Amino acid sequence: MSEAPAAPHAVSGDDIGLLVRPPQARAGWRLLPARVGAMCAVELQKLRHDRTELYTRAVQPALWLLIFGQTFTRIRAIPTGGIPYVDYLAPGIIAQSAMFIAIFYGIMIIWERDAGVLSKLLVTPTPRSALITGKAFAAGVKSLVQAAVVLVIAALLGVALTWNPLKLLGVAVIVVLGSAFFSCLSMTIAGIVLSRDRLMGIGQAITMPLFFGSNALYPVSVMPGWLQAVSEANPLSYEVDALRGLLLGTPHHLTADFLVLLVAAALGITAASALLGRLAR
Repeated sequence: MSEAPAAPHAVSGDDIGLLVRPPQARAGWRLLPARVGAMCAVELQKLRHDRTELYTRAVQPALWLLIFGQTFTRIRAIPTGGIPYVDYLAPGIIAQSAMFIAIFYGIMIIWERDAGVLSKLLVTPTPRSALITGKAFAAGVKSLVQAAVVLVIAALLGVALTWNPLKLLGVAVIVVLGSAFFSCLSMTIAGIVLSRDRLMGIGQAITMPLFFGSNALYPVSVMPGWLQAVSEANPLSYEVDALRGLLLGTPHHLTADFLVLLVAAALGITAASALLGRLAR
């Protein structure tokens, strides 16, 4: 004989409630980590499938360390507190490489607008701040890969860097925060100019002043007064100061550097989120 049919599952009050009421949408703060993780995963997938960007972007920092660093180490024209100039330069080149990756990130969001991707993202329940934060920290992921390349080059050149895991973790946090700010700066400019050509021109116009107006190449003490004021308002200076202190053990203001970069990244995310809708019009 066949077995008796199983008794039907009793419908509970919770099941009836789900049938009557649709499930509540997740709050923005719950979507934020998922969106950030998704964007970072996408960037890692791009790097895994096409590594040529890593090789080409490694050329410029290698030239800075090999040519500029080695030459000025011999000249000894820049006071560096008793450490070789190439050692002094290496953290600045890490920050520079990360900035150069992030500062043109707005071009990608304009490309997404032209391809129709951005409008599709904006009609999803995902908050705009989550989209911008995801893209900002995706830029940080790419910058971390670039920073690792620069660290390897610096180690091959004999730069006396620390390999303390906690300090390297601090380096990663600082690089991500700096890249998040500069990518948001780029996306904010994209929301204003709305054109890839204009954004490219502005990006090229501001990258070198940001770089030379920081302490990446020389101490603040040797700058003229007006340039010192520019350096104090330049987030890149705080990033370099923190990297130099963590990697080389030079005097630094790590807590202040971290807070400045954190506030700068938060302000950048806020500004870029406010202008994101303008790109989709």
